[in-house]
Amino acid sequence: MIQVLLVDDDALVRAGLRMMLASADDIEVVGEATDGGEVETLVDQHTPDIVLMDIRMPTVDGLEATRRLRARPRAPEIVVLTTFVSDDYVLRALQAGAAGFLLKHTHPDRIIDAVRRAAAGEPVMSPEALGRLIGTVRTGPPGTPVPAPAPVREGEAQRLLGLLGDRELEVAVAIGQGKTNAEISSDLYMSVPTVKSHVSHILAKLGLNNRVQIALLVYRSGRG
Repeated sequence: MIQVLLVDDDALVRAGLRMMLASADDIEVVGEATDGGEVETLVDQHTPDIVLMDIRMPTVDGLEATRRLRARPRAPEIVVLTTFVSDDYVLRALQAGAAGFLLKHTHPDRIIDAVRRAAAGEPVMSPEALGRLIGTVRTGPPGTPVPAPAPVREGEAQRLLGLLGDRELEVAVAIGQGKTNAEISSDLYMSVPTVKSHVSHILAKLGLNNRVQIALLVYRSGRG
């Protein structure tokens, strides 16, 4: 079972998510939080695999709660789920360590699929958020500096990727192209466990939290 913690200050939203996820026989909601300040205690109590995290909350927002969680050992994967999308929020959520960013009006089947993919270590992103992310990272808003994903810029991104071995670099570039582990396995003629091992080594070498941050680094290096 994939265990999920819901974090949202709106009781109706939490109830809707709980009902939605209950339709999947491999997902279990193990707890609910009404504010980001409650999350660490509930994670300690329930050890969820996935946290569905709202951004706007009254005391500790979802971005800060994500940052705190991902700084901990054996942190759960975090999918930010919100009613709106902006360039700044998408980048900040991913820089904080979120595995993905979805809008709350996303179809229930896609939210369930996103939970499964995040649990499997795959990035998840709504089309709206992905479009804004790629546009911002590649070109930036007119007349403004391009935000960096880590906080690195192009030269530093290239230097960091230079720390990788040849096969690790191939895997990193494939992640930057949005490919899944299965697709990378097929394209690069390696087993899925080997792909996962390379991903783990890449994250450790580069000091990153998840695959989305690898993809951002690849974009900034000019290899995306």
